Amino acid sequence: MESRLHQPFLSTLTSTTTESSLRRPNYWTSNPSSLISSCNISSVLLGTGASIYHSIAPIINATEHELILVTCFWARSASLDVLRECLLHLSDKGLMAGSRIRVRICLSSVGLLQKLFHTQSLHGYVYPAEAWEGKLGLPKPGELQGLDLQVKSIFVKPFSVMHPKFIVVDRKRVLLPSCNVSWEDWFEGCIGLTGVVVGQFVEFWQRFWIHTKDDLRLEGVSIDGGDLPFDVSTGGNLPAQINVNSTDTPCVFLPSPHNIDPKFRLPWQGAALPPNTPLNVFLLAAFKTAHRSVYIQTPNLTSPPVLSALLDMMNRGVDLHIVTSERLMILEQLVTAGTTTSRCVKKLIKRCEKKQLKKRENVDGAAEEGRAFISGRLTVEYYEPSKEDSGGDRFGKEPVQSHLKLTIVDEELVVLGSGNLDRASWYTSQELGVAFYSKDLASGLHGTLGKILETRKKLVYDSGEAT
Repeated sequence: MESRLHQPFLSTLTSTTTESSLRRPNYWTSNPSSLISSCNISSVLLGTGASIYHSIAPIINATEHELILVTCFWARSASLDVLRECLLHLSDKGLMAGSRIRVRICLSSVGLLQKLFHTQSLHGYVYPAEAWEGKLGLPKPGELQGLDLQVKSIFVKPFSVMHPKFIVVDRKRVLLPSCNVSWEDWFEGCIGLTGVVVGQFVEFWQRFWIHTKDDLRLEGVSIDGGDLPFDVSTGGNLPAQINVNSTDTPCVFLPSPHNIDPKFRLPWQGAALPPNTPLNVFLLAAFKTAHRSVYIQTPNLTSPPVLSALLDMMNRGVDLHIVTSERLMILEQLVTAGTTTSRCVKKLIKRCEKKQLKKRENVDGAAEEGRAFISGRLTVEYYEPSKEDSGGDRFGKEPVQSHLKLTIVDEELVVLGSGNLDRASWYTSQELGVAFYSKDLASGLHGTLGKILETRKKLVYDSGEAT
């Protein structure tokens, strides 16, 4: 699959170098193949944002020299409470070692007023120490004397939030969650990585958040990061841990720079072409080269290029299974996309049925042609919380919405990260994803999600049952 995907992916990025060089960051434009990498995958967590932060706390607490935490939305929450305790622990560790631990927190949104009055500069705003407790809910500066802490925010009006979420521990380990440091009890995921790909995350952070490649050397740090388990304990099926334990897994690092121009169009005009960012280009190439099946779990689905690509894909006989949300961030969808996921889903189903009817007419009298005339099966489901009593504490609450961003192609390619399949992610927000070529990861994720979501979704449409 790598061979058939990389050629169109790299070709498109190479042909759009001039366009891409105008965005920030853009360090890969002169050599797009530098985004191709490898990694070691430990495991994947599924649960709420609070349960994920609770489970990854031991890994954060294992930091010896440097912690980089990048997130988008920031709010007082159980997740922030966990992070506060981690910072206090690391401060004590730094004081005992006689060497302060460097902590860099990077965020984009703490509220409407902050975004309205935020500087447009990509150098962002650095929070003074006296604002850490009152504005951000962090411990007092006097409680963090063992840390070299800096908190920076970047937001570009009108709509460009910096949406990536990742954590780098001592430049040897990466945690890639879908959740923010926020209060929402949503269904989330987090994958743990070590290996070569860690350098990709560090460079992305350096190029955008600090605008330089520092030469920090971390003494005594092993290259592979060893193995630190997630702390998962549950009486139910959430939180859940999927052990993968793969080494040297081929992967592709997929940044997606923000864009100030949302490229809005009038209702009678066709959709504008999306920016040719690595993430956008890769996903479109993956849909175009899919052979058998695609599974998508996304908070919202309003991106016109994605909807068109999915319809074309089904016309080639590829089965499509979508799990999304019926009513999640409706106002945001209307402002950034001029439509909603439920409207787009209805339109996709209608177009699918129209194509199927036309193909059935073509099949009449030519049955021997078989699948050449058969559209792929479309299954659409909306996430809904389980009606069973979870009976959990604040780290075991039932997820009320799905916020996981996941694409599985042909049961061998997995794309995870911050990017939704909505218009905001495709046209204005900064995003970050990673594509993994791993059948073990694909089967483990797909199988576990099938069990966990069995009581957490409702069927909207199944073309297999409709025919």
